[in-house]
Amino acid sequence: MSEESGKTHCGRVALVGRPNAGKSTLLNRLIGEKIAIVSDKPQTTRHRILGIRTDGDVQMVFVDTPGIHRPGFRLNERMMETVYDSLRGVDLVVHLVDVSENYGKGEQYAVDLMRSVEVPRLLALNKVDLINKAKVLPIIEFYDQFGIYEEIIPISASRGENLEGLLESIERRLPEAPFLYPADQFTDQLERTLVAEIIREKVLQHTRKELPYATATKLELFDESRRQEGFVHIAASVVVERPGQKKIVIGRGGRMIKKIGTEARKEIQRLLDVPKVYLQLNVKEVPGWRNRDHLLEEFGVR
Repeated sequence: MSEESGKTHCGRVALVGRPNAGKSTLLNRLIGEKIAIVSDKPQTTRHRILGIRTDGDVQMVFVDTPGIHRPGFRLNERMMETVYDSLRGVDLVVHLVDVSENYGKGEQYAVDLMRSVEVPRLLALNKVDLINKAKVLPIIEFYDQFGIYEEIIPISASRGENLEGLLESIERRLPEAPFLYPADQFTDQLERTLVAEIIREKVLQHTRKELPYATATKLELFDESRRQEGFVHIAASVVVERPGQKKIVIGRGGRMIKKIGTEARKEIQRLLDVPKVYLQLNVKEVPGWRNRDHLLEEFGVR
C-alpha cells in the first residue's frame, strides 16, 4: 500500500524466463485467479497474457510472456516477437529462473536478453522448494555477478513462498500513475480465449511429450444465448499436423478426446459460472500450420 494518501501507483510488469520456469503458475498465484494455463510441457504459453492485481492504491499489471527460446518454426518466432514487444512496453521486468535446473546455454540466452532491457530488472529464483536450502545463497551470488539485477528474490510459485517479498520489491519500483484498469478487473483475456486455452491445457496434460508443440485449439462456436438459463453451447477443434497425432488425441475408441472433453467441460463451467456446458470437440488435421501466419492468427498466436 502506498504511504501517500490520495495518490495511486501503477505499472506494467513483464514476467519473463525460460520455458517451464513457472511464469504462468506465478501469475495465477499473484492474481488469485486462473488466467494462464499450466502444464509440465515447454512453451505452454503462446501469447501475451495480462493479469491485474489491485491492492488499495497500488495496481500491478503483469504481462505473462512465452518462454524465452531460440525459435525454429514461425510459431516460435511469433512467440519470441511477443516477448520482445512486451519488454519494450513495461516499467519493470521480473526474470524468473528455475533453480532446480542446471545453468546452461538456454539460461545464458535469457540473461543476455536481460542485459538489453532498459527498465529495472528483478530476478526471482523459483522452485527453491525443490533444492537443498544450502544451495540458494551460491545461486544468488552466481547471478549477482552479472550486475544487471536490482534485487534477487528466492520464491516458490507453486507453494506461494515469499511472494509477499516479491510483491513488495515490485511495488517499491512502480511509478506514481493512475490505474490502467478498473480495480475489480483481473485480466484482459476474453472468455472465449480462456475457454480455448482450457481445452488446450487438457490436451497438454494427457498427450505424449512430442505432441503439444503441434497442437492448437480453435473455438468454432460459443453460443451463450441461453446463459441466463444456465446453459452454454461450445464447439471447438483440436488442431494437429499429422494423422498419427490425430489418432493420439482421439485415443482408442475415442477415450482420450472424451477424457479431455470431460475435464475441460468441468473447468469451463466453473469459469463461466453456469451449471451446464455442452462441449463438442473435433480433432482437425492441418499440415504445417505452425509455419503459416494466417493460421497462427486464426489459432490465437499473435
